[in-house]
Amino acid sequence: MKRIVFIGAGSMAESMIKGLIKSGTLTPKQITATNKSNKARLKELHDVYEINTEQDIGQAVAQFDTIVLAVKPKDAAESIEKIQPYLHKEQLIISILAGISIDTIQHFTRKKLPIVRAMPNTSASIQKSATAFTAGPYVTEEQIDEVTNLFHTIGSVTMVEETALDAVTAVAGSGPAFVYRFVEALEKSARELGLDELTAKQLIIDMIIGAAQMLESGKEPALLRKEITSPGGTTEAGIRVLHELQFEKTVITCVKEAAKRSAEMREQLTAK
Repeated sequence: MKRIVFIGAGSMAESMIKGLIKSGTLTPKQITATNKSNKARLKELHDVYEINTEQDIGQAVAQFDTIVLAVKPKDAAESIEKIQPYLHKEQLIISILAGISIDTIQHFTRKKLPIVRAMPNTSASIQKSATAFTAGPYVTEEQIDEVTNLFHTIGSVTMVEETALDAVTAVAGSGPAFVYRFVEALEKSARELGLDELTAKQLIIDMIIGAAQMLESGKEPALLRKEITSPGGTTEAGIRVLHELQFEKTVITCVKEAAKRSAEMREQLTAK
């Protein structure tokens, strides 16, 4: 991979850019970011990462080896139409657009191009993304290896069937936001119990890191929970409240709603 352009300059694009540079996979000079109208955002990315930026990529898109579609889903059709005349079969297109199928992207390009759909998350910025991807019919084994190696530089990577990507989007893509929301609640409860903000924050961070590493040990989460929960103890008291307030049902409904929205977005943009 020699030159890569991000069509779109939002938080996910920035996370990938930061991860690619930090890992040493690409130099800033090999990376270009573009967006439709926000000059200040492009200047920010240039100043922070020293990458190339362009306001309107247009014809220049032909010189890139890899094109990452990172715009908002509602802007996908317009963005692809703008670069469509200059796309060619030697290029690899990687879409990180939630809910938009490979068939729909292929339809907008009006060409038989190698297209990969991937769902990284913002932990890519610290090389801890959990990324899943699926490959279209014109993607070669060599390109699959290339994509796998690319996403390995920003975390773990798994190849899945495209039908699984709605679930991946909900669990791995949106999942960090759900975790952060849980942390917000933990921080608030700690403050209400009299802990100062800095102490509470560090305790919660260390607790989550430790819990994640315990999960990596291979033990099932139900077993780990039971090991902490002594009869009549503090954990049991808290778990009882979670049960009474239907915590598990709430989480399941949350994730299913995110997956449903991913499917709805796909239907809205499915090529007729």
